[in-house]
Parts: sequence; C-alpha cells; structure tokens
Amino acid sequence: MYHGREIPGFPYHPHRGFETITINTYGAVDHFDSLGAAGRFRDGDVQWMTAGRGVLHSEMFPLLNTDKPNPLEIFQIWLNLPARSKLTDPHFKMLWREDIPMILEGGITVKIIAGNMLDTQASAPTPASWAADPDNAVGVYVIAMKAGAKRSIPGTNPKANRTLYFFEGKEVSIDGQIVSVGHLIGLEAANEFLLENGPADARFLMLEGKPIGEPVAQHGPFVMNTAQEIQEAFAEFRRTQFGGWPWPQAEQAHPREKARFALHSDGRLESKIWP
Repeated sequence: MYHGREIPGFPYHPHRGFETITINTYGAVDHFDSLGAAGRFRDGDVQWMTAGRGVLHSEMFPLLNTDKPNPLEIFQIWLNLPARSKLTDPHFKMLWREDIPMILEGGITVKIIAGNMLDTQASAPTPASWAADPDNAVGVYVIAMKAGAKRSIPGTNPKANRTLYFFEGKEVSIDGQIVSVGHLIGLEAANEFLLENGPADARFLMLEGKPIGEPVAQHGPFVMNTAQEIQEAFAEFRRTQFGGWPWPQAEQAHPREKARFALHSDGRLESKIWP
C-alpha cells in the first residue's frame, strides 16, 4: 500500500482532529510536515504526533541499504482527540528508543509507550492528548516473549477497553485458552490475566484506554465529532492546504548517511547517534 513512486512510503497528506502514534520496530522512517519540521527515526523509536487543527505530513521509508534488503515494520495507532482539543495547534514529539521505559524479566520485554505497568511509567505524552490525563488509562505496550515464557499482566481501570494483538509467534495461552498468531483478543481491562507463550518467540501489541464518550465522524484523514465538521475540514484544506508544503519534493527523504534526528517547527533540534 505504499504510495511513493520513487521512494516507498506515504507522500504528503493531511490530518485533522486526532493523533498518530507511529511505532517503528525496525527500518527507517523520514518525517516532513507543513510546519517545517522534519526527522528520521529508526528501530525502536516512536513518533507521537498531534494533528490538531490540521497538518500535512509525509512518512517515507528511505532505502538506506544498497547491498541488502531494506525491511520495515511499523504500527501506526490513531488516538482520537476529545472535542475540546480537536483544533489545538499541531505538535509532535519523539520517544527515542533509549528513553522509552521497559520491563525486562524472565524472557519477557514490555516496552511502555503510554501508560503504567508494574509501577513503570511511560514518558509524558503530547500535552493535548487524551492520554495526558492518567484517569483515562491510555496504555500502549509492545510485549516480546521468549518461547515458553509466562507472565501475569495486571488489570487496569475497569472503565477502559483493552485489546491484545498477537502478531508474531505460533500460539499462546491466555488464562488457559489457546490462541493462534494473527488474532486480536478482547480482554476485561479490570482483570489480571496470565500470558503463557508457546514453542516460538512471540510479540504482541496491547492497547487500552477509557472511551472518550463523544460522537465520532471520520472520513479519510479527518476525525471529528460531526459530519458538518468533516465538511469544514475539507473546505479549509482546499482553501489553505493547512499551510502548504514547504519542501521541494512530495516524496522527500533525507540523505542516506543522516543519523536519527528531529527538527521541530520552533527550530529545536534533537540529534541521536547512528544508527
């Protein structure tokens, strides 16, 4: 589903009214947006972007290796914004892999991107996010298990929804029920559950949080509360292009030798070591 013609990825496109949490498990992603911000993030890094009132951005996957394949694996989670925050200023932050809290024990690794597990707290989310209030119990976790490992996962807020996506491995037991890979499992958020892995290493994505409890109107790249607001978003995008595209190419990429970095719209620069 790549849309680039010369570089794989997603050339510039608009968003409004929600957030994207882009989890990069391996590969490279080059970011550009209509605010003049840019960056490159790689294996283990996470970008958290608040689209707010409107932003154009691109996510391109540069072919950095010239002598071997360029594999990529990312998850992009769309997190809705409450009505009061849908027209907030756009914003993004990087959760660099070396700064993301992790739980490591008994053949299990839990990367805590949002939320709190076993008294380990994630880094602060973006300020306007539904996840910014701990009472909303928003949790985003990537769980890796060695073959035969097992762990009890504690419950959370009983008003939250909780799902576990089993995306790599063979089979796993959840409170004694055998589940094969490729399934999404709905769980009672308030209840602890026992996760027992089968004969192959496994990975999971666990998402949880209290519903916002507001109407949702979604069309393409916009998520608002009413159909009228969706029409207003399209009208404004046609009129303003959300600030327009300040970069030379639609399929923009950084030089191959560029290390991980984030250039923010206010000029603040974060530089990380290669790779």
